[in-house]
This record gives sequence, C-alpha cells and structure tokens, in this order.
Amino acid sequence: MTDKTLRVALIQQGCGDNREDNLERSIQAIREASAQGARLVLLQELHTSLYFCQCEDTGQFDLAESIPGPTTDRLGQLARELDLVIVASLFERRAAGLYHNTAAVLERDGALAGIYRKMHIPDDPGFYEKFYFTPGDLGFTPIDTSVGRLGVLVCWDQWYPEAARLMALAGADLLLYPTAIGWDPRDDRDEQARQREAWVTIQRSHAIANGIPVLAANRCGHESDPSGHTEGIEFWGNSFACGAQGEILATAAQEEAILIADLDLAHSEDVRRIWPYLRDRRIDAYEELTLRYRD
Repeated sequence: MTDKTLRVALIQQGCGDNREDNLERSIQAIREASAQGARLVLLQELHTSLYFCQCEDTGQFDLAESIPGPTTDRLGQLARELDLVIVASLFERRAAGLYHNTAAVLERDGALAGIYRKMHIPDDPGFYEKFYFTPGDLGFTPIDTSVGRLGVLVCWDQWYPEAARLMALAGADLLLYPTAIGWDPRDDRDEQARQREAWVTIQRSHAIANGIPVLAANRCGHESDPSGHTEGIEFWGNSFACGAQGEILATAAQEEAILIADLDLAHSEDVRRIWPYLRDRRIDAYEELTLRYRD
C-alpha cells in the first residue's frame, strides 16, 4: 500500500429491537475492522434500531437522540481509542417535532467532524420516511477529516446524480452511502435481481461520472412490518466498495459482514486526467436542471 491508499471497512449487520445490543454489535464490528487495519469505518443507515419507517407510529420518535449525544459520545471515544474515523447514521432529534435522518462523522481524536442531514426523503410503501424526517438543510457539503474529504450521503440520496455531482464539485475525495434497502418478499426472483442490480449500477455510475471511489453499506436480514399490513422487508445486504472507474473492490453477500477494501485515492487524479468530465461540462447550458420538469 502507498501513502495514498486508504483501508476502509463497511459494516453490514442485521438489527433487532434492542438498541443497546445493536450498538454493541456495531462497536464490536468496528473493533474487528480496526484489527484488520481499517482507518475509516462506514456503518449502515439507522444502525442502532430496526428500520421503523415501515409504518407511521408517533411512538417511534422516542428513538431519536441529539447530536452531539449519547451515541456520538460513545463512538467518538471508540474512534479516539482505535485511531480511526467513523461514519454513523442516526435518528436525530433537533427539537420537539423536528427530526432528521443524519450521518455523523467522528474524527480520529473523538471529535465530531461534522454531520450530513439526508436531503432526499422517500415516501413509498414500507418506506414512510416523510412522516419521520425533515429534509436536510445543510446542502451537499463534504466533511473534512484526517483521512480525506468525505462526501457523505444517505440511502435515497444514492439514486440522484445531482447529489453525487455536487459533492464532487465541492471537492469530495470519495462518496459514502449508509443504506437501508431491501425487497418486498412478494417480489419474484427476477424482480429482486433487477432492483439489486439497479442499486449497484447507479452508485457505480456516480464513481465513474465523478472519478472518485464509492462506499455503500446496507443492512441485511428480514424485518417484520410492525403494523402487520405487509410481509415486511428483506434487506438484501450486498454492501460494496468501488474505485474511481466503477471497478468493484469488495462486495458482501446477504449475511452479516465486515467488508474491507483498499482505496487508491491517487488513482482519482489519474482517471480524471484521461476522462476530464469536470473540464468538459457545459455549465452554460444546464440551467434547466433546476426545473421540476420541462413541459
């Protein structure tokens, strides 16, 4: 490895209804990743709880916490102890009645380096996030850390090339997507495969179009619908890391995993020199991108 090589870890886990147990299992996985040389660890979306957005229930707001708060304090202590950077996705309580889906970045010294609040909020069967989360108000701003400038985005953000591009234009060295995505168990295998491949393909395309690596950490396992109206969600795992040309560096299956990958950050400049997308953008002709739709 060179000085420009960054060893990263993606934690893919199933979650239960015991918050403390979920967090402890995340912490143990981070320790194992550190023992394998990881300097940056990405946790999946909302890793301290079940994915509660399958139905609308005001009682679930009790899961929210402040940032800084108890979880960032614990993970900050761990980051300092292990000398690594941690990206953790949390349910943020900003004020009574004001909540966000927020990723927090803990620096190697334990400090809170910054936060990103999820900008794109879905509202689909089984994913009723608009009930719980206020859209982010911090924009697409990378977070500076000792291991690089991190373009942190969250789940539904991963389908939007605009979000990836704006992070890249602000100087992100890599894109990170903590995720909670899965199948409706009633979908047949062909449909499941199409959905999973679309998810991988769109994120690899962000790496290619921007010339920077991408990390996507997804949860895994079946979670029941608390309302009983559906058969729940089968989170498909398949966390992966890819390089600046979209090349797959490491990928997981559907079970719990600690995924290790080595990113060559110097390769991004090499790629951008031969594929200078940023140079050739027609910024004089893109004003209609701000329209909802061109009628």
